[in-house]
Amino acid sequence: MTKHDATFLRHFSMIIAGLMVFTVFLILFASHLYAGFTAREGADGTSPREAARIAKVDERIKPVGAVYAGETGRAAMLAAAEAARAAAASKVAYGGTLDGSVIYGNLCGACHTAGVGGAPKMEMAAWSGRISQGMETLVKHATEGFQGDAGIMPARGGNPSLTDEQIAATVQYMVDSMQ
Repeated sequence: MTKHDATFLRHFSMIIAGLMVFTVFLILFASHLYAGFTAREGADGTSPREAARIAKVDERIKPVGAVYAGETGRAAMLAAAEAARAAAASKVAYGGTLDGSVIYGNLCGACHTAGVGGAPKMEMAAWSGRISQGMETLVKHATEGFQGDAGIMPARGGNPSLTDEQIAATVQYMVDSMQ
């Protein structure tokens, strides 16, 4: 073995030893961090923030996410649906505003800006045939929902808390913004 080979092996061994020490340091540091996170978790392993998020999701899907069987289950399902309708009716979306631009920006624009699900984009070419049907028909389709050849318009834009006045104001805003 030459002097050059011995020098190379010595340097290579030092680099390998340094990497091993660095790896042990990283393992110990990660272990320390993990211990800090688990101390704040609940008994089931979830953090308080995650537990609150899960509870919100469970509450939101409870009316449609429950399992109902038989006649007793049907009665419970109808009662849950009625309770959900009553809760939605007691709330007014977007603070009751009749500013169509606010409602469009928060709800309708999600589909109508990009044409999601066959929703007509905010272009006169896509709306001329619809506008010719009259405002009453447009408001009716937005309120009750509509399934056409191109796509589906969910009832109340998918937000049951919208009032009829809010829907009419938003439809008027959409028609006015294209003219």
